[in-house]
Amino acid sequence: MSAARKHTALPKAQILIEALPWLTRHNGKTVVIKFGGNAMIDDELKAAFAQDVVFLRQAGLKPVVVHGGGPQISAQLDKQGLVSEFKAGLRVTTPEAMDVVRMVLAGQVQRELVGLLNQHGPLAVGMTGEDARTITAVQHRPNIDGELVDIGRVGEITAIDTGAIQALLDDGRIPVISSIARSADDNHVYNVNADTAAAALAAALNAETLMVLTDVEGLYEDWPNSDDVISRLTAAELEQLLPELSSGMVPKMQGCLHAVRNGVETARVIDGRVQHSILLEIFTDEGIGTMVVPDAQGES
Repeated sequence: MSAARKHTALPKAQILIEALPWLTRHNGKTVVIKFGGNAMIDDELKAAFAQDVVFLRQAGLKPVVVHGGGPQISAQLDKQGLVSEFKAGLRVTTPEAMDVVRMVLAGQVQRELVGLLNQHGPLAVGMTGEDARTITAVQHRPNIDGELVDIGRVGEITAIDTGAIQALLDDGRIPVISSIARSADDNHVYNVNADTAAAALAAALNAETLMVLTDVEGLYEDWPNSDDVISRLTAAELEQLLPELSSGMVPKMQGCLHAVRNGVETARVIDGRVQHSILLEIFTDEGIGTMVVPDAQGES
């Protein structure tokens, strides 16, 4: 009986041992995780995400969660009879729509995530980019057909102040940040792309890793002809691929590029539809997504 029991437990030990070098390598390091896509809507995936983030924290890492909330914002705008219009892949955000964005991100999505994380202990603290002037932005005017277009309260990040986040991390907390920013001068609140915000925060926090959850397996080598995923590429290789990417992947991959060009050691795009994808990516030899690494010395 005891021999059988030892035998069935052995794979668990092997899994833990495989994680050991990664636990050692990542101990004490900051990891910024962009939470979005299906992982944000599906209850089982949400619960698994919260478990993963708490596991990272208990394993000695310092996770920071950044989230948007596109589907939830669209649903609330519909409910209030406000039209969702997109230009150049960005939501046209009127002052009325901005009130909804702020309410949904800070009052609904963030609250739910904080609640899920805090089922495991008094760890998570919610904040927005407005708090302690964490994220400052100016109005972003996208260039559409050669013209700068006014799309309302959509922000472009101009400054990051990591003081409040760092204080929470030093206190052993898990910051959960909504991608809203305030301007330095006109006192307007802006909606900021959450992929862009996560990348900017990762760089400013000197994070070891940026992880972006998506609804695809990673960056495909030759989509739609093949579903082979590129497991690793350099910043220079990614830069060459950017013009060919689908619009939804562009802010994610631009964020990864920005992060590794500004001191973050690795940026990873992983499939948020897979339960515990974060743990698989960080603590296994295989990894499951696409990892972007800085250029080797001598490359641009």
